[in-house]
Amino acid sequence: MTKELIVVGDRVLILPEEDEDRTDTGLYLPQGVKEKEKVQIGVVIKTGPGYPVPDPSVLDAEPWQMPKADNRYFPLQAKEGDRCIFLRSSGIEMEYDGKKYIVVAHAAILVILREGRIA
Repeated sequence: MTKELIVVGDRVLILPEEDEDRTDTGLYLPQGVKEKEKVQIGVVIKTGPGYPVPDPSVLDAEPWQMPKADNRYFPLQAKEGDRCIFLRSSGIEMEYDGKKYIVVAHAAILVILREGRIA
């Protein structure tokens, strides 16, 4: 039996980069100081399908005539493998297969850095 981690809606699963324990001058930082940072950098591991978009044709139908509508989503900008800067305070920490991840809403991502893209 295999397990698959599925991210729901407009959520993004991020593997946070390890923070430095020391400052540039060599002072060691306590754990609480690192946790109070407002932003953090990480790598996007998985994304949800996006923002749900209602099907306008369903709104005109009578309840007993409702056709089976496929779910439609407006896709997210973040893709797997992107590095991003996100708001740490809006994330939920979780552990899966021995690794610590953070789940954030796509709106909490401030900047995306995608490799191989030339402007």
